[in-house]
Amino acid sequence: MKILVTGASGFIGGRFARFALEQGLTVRVNGRRAEGVEHLLKRGAEFVQGDLSDPALVQRLCQDVEAVVHCAGAVGVWGKYQHFYQANVAVTENVVEACLKQGVRRLVHLSSPSVYFDGQAHVGLTEEQVPKKFVDHYGATKYLAEQKVFGAAEFGLEVIALRPRFVTGAGDTSIFPRLIGMHRKGRLSIIGNGLNKVDFTSIHNLNDALFSSLLAAGPALGKVYNISNGAPVPFWDVVNYVLRQLELPPVTRHLPFGLAYGAATLNETLCKLLPGQPEPALFRLGVAVMAKDFSLDISRARQYLDYDPQASLWTALDEFCTWWRAQHG
Repeated sequence: MKILVTGASGFIGGRFARFALEQGLTVRVNGRRAEGVEHLLKRGAEFVQGDLSDPALVQRLCQDVEAVVHCAGAVGVWGKYQHFYQANVAVTENVVEACLKQGVRRLVHLSSPSVYFDGQAHVGLTEEQVPKKFVDHYGATKYLAEQKVFGAAEFGLEVIALRPRFVTGAGDTSIFPRLIGMHRKGRLSIIGNGLNKVDFTSIHNLNDALFSSLLAAGPALGKVYNISNGAPVPFWDVVNYVLRQLELPPVTRHLPFGLAYGAATLNETLCKLLPGQPEPALFRLGVAVMAKDFSLDISRARQYLDYDPQASLWTALDEFCTWWRAQHG
């Protein structure tokens, strides 16, 4: 099978492209950074550099491939709506259109559980429990992109979308790097009682889910799936485990949720008033993520994708820490 992986210069796209090559697939990759895909080229991947906002480029990317794994997109909670719309919705529209015009059989779309975020605690969320109102541009545009993908099913494109929660492992540039940076600046505190349990996903388990999505048939198609390790763990235990592995002092200082949320509100307000609207050091959404329970029901993925998460979170964390030490000393 020949596939295209978008966003391959990023963490998830790059790790899946490597996994697909190891499984014997022929892989074409696209990404923003050529240096980010050198390891894939050495393993036999074909690289086509360019901006996915260019419809003509996306058409060329989709020529002669059976399936597309679409991992590219903008991530974050700060910035203008147009930025997130362009990167998450308009680009996905280009990918969908190219799949249809070039006769691609299947599109596997990487979405996000951010579509569920409303600042509240949630346990065992099912795929249908999307809030009526989104609290940030990222969640709103990721959900809208999903709708663009599923709309193509009526034209014969086989589609699947995944919503993986807190993906980590070697190469993670999002979750723990941000927390480590805050900790080194003395800005990281346990918010609330520190007992909130959340889901994580090993990159190995996500790779298995993406690969299964390429092979799934029949009733598995046309659905969105929650993906996680299926075992919520105390968020701050995980954070302190990583800090200990990196020989950094653990986080012990507590901050009441109301105080942290108020500080984040003030921080966001001030940044909106400053020239250029710089990104705040603390977000209201980030406070909620660090303080409240959040877990997903993955029974649909177990049933239709035969998803059975085997790689433990602790193995993924050890892998991340080994990689981080190699990168940063």
